[in-house]
Amino acid sequence: MTITATAAAAAVVGGGSPVINNLHHRIRIGIESLTPRLSRTNGTSSSELFSSQLRPLLNHRKNKLNFISRAADSASTQPAAAPNKSSLVTDEEFSLAKVSFGVIGLYGGVSLLGYGFGAYFNILPGSEWSAIMLTYGFPLAIIGMALKYAELKPVPCVTYADAQTIREKCATPILKQVRNDVIRYRYGDEQHLEEALKRIFQYGLGGGIARRSAPTLQMIREEVTENGRYCLVLVFEAKDLQLSDFEKRQAKFASFFGPDISAEVVEGEGNLYEVRLISDTTL
Repeated sequence: MTITATAAAAAVVGGGSPVINNLHHRIRIGIESLTPRLSRTNGTSSSELFSSQLRPLLNHRKNKLNFISRAADSASTQPAAAPNKSSLVTDEEFSLAKVSFGVIGLYGGVSLLGYGFGAYFNILPGSEWSAIMLTYGFPLAIIGMALKYAELKPVPCVTYADAQTIREKCATPILKQVRNDVIRYRYGDEQHLEEALKRIFQYGLGGGIARRSAPTLQMIREEVTENGRYCLVLVFEAKDLQLSDFEKRQAKFASFFGPDISAEVVEGEGNLYEVRLISDTTL
């Protein structure tokens, strides 16, 4: 006789010996009901056959069910894993600096112009307001297009939970300003940190680099170093530069974004280079 799936499941869920003993009892009754049909073999009765051959198998099944029951109980009482303090956090803070005024002006102006023309030709209601909508819609659309043309989009910012926790106390005012400047829309600038890169790499000067070879900021990352210091990582793409071009300007990075910080340069994958600005302030 085989153990049914229903009985095995009941043994695991119950997790107690009464269920297993009941299963044991039912199997033994089923076997003993076959006793009249069994003939003696070499002087051995059916009861002896059950004891000598089937009892080890039954004990094995019983031990197996006990093991599964203990495993289920252990899994149900095991505490949840502690959250990773270095998990990524999303930036849900709302700020007007993160909104594109070019998009607002362009779509707002075009909407006023469209509705104004529709109202003027009596296609849409509100003909008495059509002149005002046309008057303000046209310049608003022009301003929106100009802002959209001069717009510099924010760079992605990756923040770890432990870095966010110590940012207010450990990050220097300059590091906070750098972070806030690059994660918002800017207008009229050719690239993020343009003034800083101009002074550090000395475009067109002796010992400097050509402006066309200037590195471009791709993203920033906030993390905590192994010794517990706040670190703002600037990730640049520079196809025409080498790691040595960044390493010999490492001190300039520290002095420009200082005081109270140290700078490290690390080469990333492809044409990416990381400048790590580490705050000297600790908790």
